[in-house]
Amino acid sequence: MRLSVLDVGSNTVHLLLLDVYPGSKPEPYASHKMALRLVEHQDEQGRITDHGRDLLTSFVVEARDFAVEHDAEDLLAFATSAIREATNGADVLDHVQSRSGVTLTEISGDQESAITFYAVRRWFGWGAGRIMDFDIGGGSFEMAVGTNALPTVATSVPLGAGRMYRTFLGGSDVASPADVKKLRRHVRTTLKPAVEKIEKGGRPDLAVGTSKTFRSLARICGAAPSAQGPYVPRIMHSEDLRLWTRRMEAMTVSERAELPGVSEHRAAQVLAGAIVAETAMDMLDIGTLRISPWALREGLILRRLDRLTTGAAIHTVNPKNLVAK
Repeated sequence: MRLSVLDVGSNTVHLLLLDVYPGSKPEPYASHKMALRLVEHQDEQGRITDHGRDLLTSFVVEARDFAVEHDAEDLLAFATSAIREATNGADVLDHVQSRSGVTLTEISGDQESAITFYAVRRWFGWGAGRIMDFDIGGGSFEMAVGTNALPTVATSVPLGAGRMYRTFLGGSDVASPADVKKLRRHVRTTLKPAVEKIEKGGRPDLAVGTSKTFRSLARICGAAPSAQGPYVPRIMHSEDLRLWTRRMEAMTVSERAELPGVSEHRAAQVLAGAIVAETAMDMLDIGTLRISPWALREGLILRRLDRLTTGAAIHTVNPKNLVAK
């Protein structure tokens, strides 16, 4: 069957189409995405503006039609921190559903952490032992640890790279030392209870970073480019991250955009993401991270495939039924 997956994140809205069958691995057939930066469309009260809501709705309609044109039989659509933390998130979801027919499922932070861990476990396998996973998104930072398919402990904190950039570093092209100091203090304070919770899950045999932020940071620190494919091992050492974070503190946004693995629209927030990653690795005494190409989206796909394999009933949405005749 051809499966379509719509991921509404804080930075990007991404539709992925895959040809899947029970036991298959999730390999893309086609992709359609937009750098919406939904969290930038929030007002001072934390409400997503009408303009942001309408941009999202327009893309969801576009994605639905793209799925129909490519003969998708099933649609999984979900939204993460940008929606769940908006004060009018439920209203935005209702608006999207009424205009497009697509129901976006809101995933909690702990669910996001657990499903991402599930994908990481499947990528590295049982031989990896106890895994600790870090995932930095635009609005939140997820951590999980465990020895099974799902984590023993999973948690989420509002320390996403985009959120931290806008809150602490958005006032100038080059981050001021005072702003960087405030950000570091805030990250450490916010992480403390989450770190204490994660530590109860035990010392990991393998520490993993997922998400575009960690892939970019690893590339800056010398990991292989994405063009070499997903099977090339990619690692990031804490001492390299520390060095490059200090260097980025002195760079302009345009200079950061010239770094390997950093896209133009993420160049502003990559420093904030680096500070969150560096602080978490330091507090949990993690010297090296392996980078996983699979994260939340793949976790949801794998869960869907598992249900196909077991024959369990699942509610599905045929995108063709969402288009008015």
